[in-house]
Amino acid sequence: MALEHSRRRVEVERNTLETQIRIALDLDGTGRSNFQTGVPFLEHMLDQVARHGLVDLDIQAQGDLHIDAHHTVEDVGITLGQALSKALGDKRGIRRYGHAYVPLDEALSRVVIDLSGRPGLTYGVAYTRGVIGTFDVDLFQEFFQGLVNHAGMTLHIDNLRGTNAHHQAETIFKAFGRALRMAVEPDPRMSGITPSTKGAL
Repeated sequence: MALEHSRRRVEVERNTLETQIRIALDLDGTGRSNFQTGVPFLEHMLDQVARHGLVDLDIQAQGDLHIDAHHTVEDVGITLGQALSKALGDKRGIRRYGHAYVPLDEALSRVVIDLSGRPGLTYGVAYTRGVIGTFDVDLFQEFFQGLVNHAGMTLHIDNLRGTNAHHQAETIFKAFGRALRMAVEPDPRMSGITPSTKGAL
């Protein structure tokens, strides 16, 4: 069965004592985004994913920001992973693999994705400072870990160079968007076929 547009547009809600999150995702979108998370720098990065991944992404989140942003950022990653998994269904007819190199001035990052069904994150990022504005950069690894665990995705992220932490982060999220766009793209030569020798992902 070939992928249908309607199958790739989903809404997912996740509610815990720490966060309440709703995500609407359209993998065949135009890059539109709308965010209300209370974490502005995370929203700036997610906008890169939407625009460069050509996905429509609406995220509404309420979390215990009076403590810190950790639960909100991690749980947005978890819920986005759930939305990706739901939108992709059985993954028949997709390219499965995606990769991108993205520069921004002095910074350069590489992201490689395999929609393998197996969660795995390799994260090679050494930020030049620990905080961007008020955002703790350690939370980005938590975001991606939550995402891969629930999307069933193997994800390699490497910041190859950079001296400006904002540039480092932005190249990572832009590259993730571009790599995701490639991986989820329908492959006309794979119509109705699962891209795996196992016959399932």
